[in-house]
Amino acid sequence: MKLNYKRTFFVGLAFLSISAFWQLYDNLIPLMLKNTFGLGDTLTGTVMALDNVLALFLLPIFGALSDKVHTKRGKRTPFIVVGTGFAVVIMMIIPLANQSKNFVLFFVALGAALIAMGTYRSPAVALMPDLTPKPLRSKANAIINLMGAVGSIYALAMISLLIPKVESPNYTLVYATVAGLMVFAVVMLLVTIRENEMREENQSVDQEEEEEVGSKEPNGGDMAPEVKRSLYFILASIFLWFTAYNAVTTAFSRYATTVWDLQGGSFANALMVAMGAAIISFLPVGIISTKIGRKKMILVGITLMTLSYFAGFFFVEYSPLINLVFVFTGVGWASINVNSYPMVVEMSKSADVGKYTGLYYTFSMAAQIFTPIFSGFLLENISYRTLFPYAVVFSIFSFCTMLMVKHGDAKPKPKKSALEHFDVDD
Repeated sequence: MKLNYKRTFFVGLAFLSISAFWQLYDNLIPLMLKNTFGLGDTLTGTVMALDNVLALFLLPIFGALSDKVHTKRGKRTPFIVVGTGFAVVIMMIIPLANQSKNFVLFFVALGAALIAMGTYRSPAVALMPDLTPKPLRSKANAIINLMGAVGSIYALAMISLLIPKVESPNYTLVYATVAGLMVFAVVMLLVTIRENEMREENQSVDQEEEEEVGSKEPNGGDMAPEVKRSLYFILASIFLWFTAYNAVTTAFSRYATTVWDLQGGSFANALMVAMGAAIISFLPVGIISTKIGRKKMILVGITLMTLSYFAGFFFVEYSPLINLVFVFTGVGWASINVNSYPMVVEMSKSADVGKYTGLYYTFSMAAQIFTPIFSGFLLENISYRTLFPYAVVFSIFSFCTMLMVKHGDAKPKPKKSALEHFDVDD
């Protein structure tokens, strides 16, 4: 069985556009809230959590809705195209409102952009398992996450290059360049992906595979109890490692400017190192995962992330050595991301992939509601230096719950040669 790399690349363009937007959001919105509108860290964290409150409802709804929709363009593609179109138009209002210091316009535009993003995130992510056989989803997810990392690096590069080192920078040009990338990516996906035809092709393969995986529902009914327990534990793990990771990513631009005294968009350089390391490691991680299993690779990733958080605490000022820490962060996050989503959908049926995609994002978003507020409270009332110890604690918890996961770790059939990992079915 061979992965179609070309198809997976074009499917990944949707995730590329999504990742570019969220990288912009995570790094610039907190700065606007703090520096332009004067919000404290707790209140800033609360505003940053609002998008995840919306997503908590929108992602499962639109994931399940896309399972039921049938159009000439497919089940997922219409959501991706319409959602991106609205998001791109609305997001351009945000820097204009920031520049004019109009908080009401800023808040309304931010909310509308987040709603637009929430309508198509689950359908965009569900498109990969729709078009990829189950045993190849870890490898395919490596490609998808690589595409996401490219989108993130693009956004970070624009932040680093286009934000001047002034007290009140204008973010309009940065937003325009990311909006342009989002439009280009989705147009390319629309041109290259024939969703209905490709899904039918994949379903014939998955029907054979579903007879062998341990996630099969007994007698076509509910999920087996032991599989359900594994599902609960991996969802708990997702909540915990996102609690750790999102605390760092949401606060990093403020942490770097406050603790390390980095100016302008220079804080983005360290994050680009992490993304670069992730890009380099996504494909090897996907291949290694087919050898040792998804669960073991996730545990390796959690270990690397925990060590990187621990090391980050000891940097009281900026040093080039912090880049080495972010290399481990990137490799660890790649190891987790490549495998966690495929493990969740491995426990689903082909007919309800959107539902389980929504469930995956429900737990990740729940973490991202909790952690900006709680970590922001600690930053504001104790010290910014609590950030990395906070991440260490929740990362260790995620390691413990992940040990309890016993299903969703299907491996593809052994390859006859190493070169088969790079074969492409046209």
